[in-house]
Amino acid sequence: MIQPDPKFKSVLAARFINCLMKQGKKSVAEKIFYSAMDMVTERSEIQGIDVFMKAVENTKPMVLTKSRRVGSQTYQVPLEVRPEERTTRAIKWIIRYARERSERTMADKLANELVAASKGEGGAIRARNDVHRMADANKAFAHYRF
Repeated sequence: MIQPDPKFKSVLAARFINCLMKQGKKSVAEKIFYSAMDMVTERSEIQGIDVFMKAVENTKPMVLTKSRRVGSQTYQVPLEVRPEERTTRAIKWIIRYARERSERTMADKLANELVAASKGEGGAIRARNDVHRMADANKAFAHYRF
């Protein structure tokens, strides 16, 4: 069981910090996350943790596609995503697209990606929309669910 983070007492924030961490450097990941939260709070009138929660909620995928081989064909079969998996994918997408941004520091990149995701924009939201579009295009193969 994961312990809540010390500053916000949030299990989701602790999970995010653990995913943000590279090579076991948790203190560095915490510093990046908390300074990103401070930046978000400075730039908007809303608390950083609220923007973070909204960004994760907006990024969660409802459905995704899995490859399923039937005979000699491979079909992309749309499946519903478990709640735990939704959160995990949202966190990973936010971190991935934050790392790809062009700002100077990781805290800056993360703050901007979180603000964009909370507004329904940015790379993480684009990834979710692509996954949803793919599932919608392949809903004819839904009867191949496993």
